[in-house]
Amino acid sequence: MEDIPGYVAGTFVAIVIAVLGFLFYAINSVDPGKKRITSSLIITALIGWIFLVSILTFNGYFTNLSGIPRLPMMVAITVVAILFLFIWPKTRSSLLNIPITTLHYIHIIRVPVEMVLWWLAVSRAIPMDMTFEGRNLDILSGISAPFAAVFLVGAQSNNKIGAIVWNLAALGLLINIVSIAISYMPYFYTPSGGNLGNLGVFYFPYVLLPTFVVPVVLFSHLVSLYQLIFKKDQSQY
Repeated sequence: MEDIPGYVAGTFVAIVIAVLGFLFYAINSVDPGKKRITSSLIITALIGWIFLVSILTFNGYFTNLSGIPRLPMMVAITVVAILFLFIWPKTRSSLLNIPITTLHYIHIIRVPVEMVLWWLAVSRAIPMDMTFEGRNLDILSGISAPFAAVFLVGAQSNNKIGAIVWNLAALGLLINIVSIAISYMPYFYTPSGGNLGNLGVFYFPYVLLPTFVVPVVLFSHLVSLYQLIFKKDQSQY
């Protein structure tokens, strides 16, 4: 990991900060009358999660491959937390009020994420299959995100069917890269010769890709689809 240029880590840290900013704006827009207390608490909890994952990473928690798969376990915790938001009635009702345009704009960060993955692959920290030069086309979601936000869910151009199709397609691309990343993890793949494993995400700051950035992208798709299917007042988009 020492051979990776510093600007790669700097870019990824900027991505994490941008994701936090998008989330703060989105959550704060649900009920601005509460003086941002709720959104501040949620962002504080997320920062606490990022801090916990980072400390564990620096202590070599994830690079210890003995026993249970530790990194997938942490990712599973985030997925369970997202599902809980849909199960608990109070949070489920709040999900309907998150601005859907913001939930679409947040996917723009998938473009710089793909650049980071490509830089990591060039530095031989992950396999090239995980980039747009390989089997990962997730960059298309990031490129098309602003168009989806403006022309599919924008205030003047609601296109419910188009938005559902876009979210399902982009979710499919997300699932594709996640499945590729999992298949190259050292739990399931043994590097040999010129073949590389997915080792980069076991180190800081890239560990925050599977434990924070990807869950947020998943959350954005699920909430968008939930609104598009169940929200009665379409004019509130």
